[in-house]
Amino acid sequence: MKAILPWCVALVLAVGLVVLYTGTKSKEKELAALRQANQELSSARAENDELKKIQVQVQELTRLRKENEELHRLRNEVHQLRDEKRQVSKTGQAAQSSGAPAKTDTTAQAQAQLQQLLAENQRLRAENQQFQQVQANVQVNACLNNLRQIDSAKQQWALETRQATNATPVQSDIDPYLGRSGNASNVVCPAGGLTADFGSSYNINSISTAPTCKIVSSTHVLQ
Repeated sequence: MKAILPWCVALVLAVGLVVLYTGTKSKEKELAALRQANQELSSARAENDELKKIQVQVQELTRLRKENEELHRLRNEVHQLRDEKRQVSKTGQAAQSSGAPAKTDTTAQAQAQLQQLLAENQRLRAENQQFQQVQANVQVNACLNNLRQIDSAKQQWALETRQATNATPVQSDIDPYLGRSGNASNVVCPAGGLTADFGSSYNINSISTAPTCKIVSSTHVLQ
């Protein structure tokens, strides 16, 4: 009996260690899942805030785009009135040289319309510049949101796969962690136009280095 007792104690200790190890692994998995859920929640909140801002800016873009179309229409009218003014001026000069009374009323009316359209043209030019600035701001916000998604995805990848800080994931590594996007191919910089894709838009970089935009390096920077 005394000889069996140490083996029984050893067996109990071994079972206890196995249970403890299994419990520790389970807790680590739960902790990793909780971290991921917390990061996804924070990312979703940030995305929601950014989307609200972008929605407001898109509405402003739509308004300015309509005014920009009006600008082009008024420019054409200005050119037309200038041509009419030249024609009226030539007619007036010809009438004066032939002794006929000049059409001063028509000329004055044309000049007044021209001045009005020139003033409207100048106003719309200023609004067009504002439109371009708003458009640039929308692109910046959208790109920064993409960079945050990429950075969050690669941090989750590093946590779950136990990567070193100098490890650099590839596109397929971070695909499962891109939340609602679901695929890095859907994450592109809007400043790249219709031909942009993930590879031409972004550098993922290492875990310790923030991702960067290839298309615009001066303002599309994740702080």
